[in-house]
Amino acid sequence: MTKLSVIILSYNTKDITRDCVETLHKSLSSQTSLQSEIILVDNASIDGSQEMIQNLKSSLHSDNVDYTYIFNQHNEGFPKGNNAGIVNAKGEYVLFLNSDVIVGDINWEEMLSYLDKKQDVAALTVKVNLSKGGIDPASHRGFPTVWNSFCYYSKLEALTRPLPILNSWFGGYHLTDKNLEEIHEVDAISGAFFLARKTIVDELGGFDETFFMYGEDIDLAYRMKQKGFKVLYYPKYTVTHLKYQSGLKKGKKNTENKTKRYFYDAMRIFYKKHYEEKKPWIVSQMVYFFINVKSRL
Repeated sequence: MTKLSVIILSYNTKDITRDCVETLHKSLSSQTSLQSEIILVDNASIDGSQEMIQNLKSSLHSDNVDYTYIFNQHNEGFPKGNNAGIVNAKGEYVLFLNSDVIVGDINWEEMLSYLDKKQDVAALTVKVNLSKGGIDPASHRGFPTVWNSFCYYSKLEALTRPLPILNSWFGGYHLTDKNLEEIHEVDAISGAFFLARKTIVDELGGFDETFFMYGEDIDLAYRMKQKGFKVLYYPKYTVTHLKYQSGLKKGKKNTENKTKRYFYDAMRIFYKKHYEEKKPWIVSQMVYFFINVKSRL
């Protein structure tokens, strides 16, 4: 029986995707009692990724790790691409892993055993570090409530980060009062490394395809917590997120504009879906005005 399905979404990241898959395969195959699978979904790359993915299938051999791939005809975005992987996943647990994430020394059996014992936990992430050092802030999140967002964008979170008590009031966007060396509950985690129970993911219908990229991971965590489940930060293991390699890269004006548009679109979608009906009309209009202003800067 397959215990773990790892879904990797690829889009024009041929070399980095190869490094991600080869490193992951080596890590998984070293734990011979764990039956797992790697599902690589390519979102219509044009950089030779699909040929590389096919070649990987013939070069990766392991008795306990299966390898399959799915080639989409169009770039369908992060949620829809990953949902295609979910449909084909056979594991008890599913890990959404960015193609620009390099796994470290992870004891997969120990981590999954931990989840087996914590039936109230729907998902967890490990410590996701950036290649230049320090944690990826997107991997350790509070929900973007009006208050949390105000504190973050007004710099109150940054100013109070080193100040106990105050950081618990003003640092909710990135939970700056938490000890990053200890296991603890968080609101949301990043799709860069998002390990979840497949039964719960299936029950929730996977990622919301209203999003294209950004926000869908926060939305999924939000819906998990609405069901009464916990989402954990589990820093016993570390991965490296190269960042800005997966998806739309920085460097070209048109792709930067698309990335920016998707980012602020995600804000609007999330607020409308989860907060608008709970807030006075004037508050919602102010929120949308702020998002529109930020998107034009």
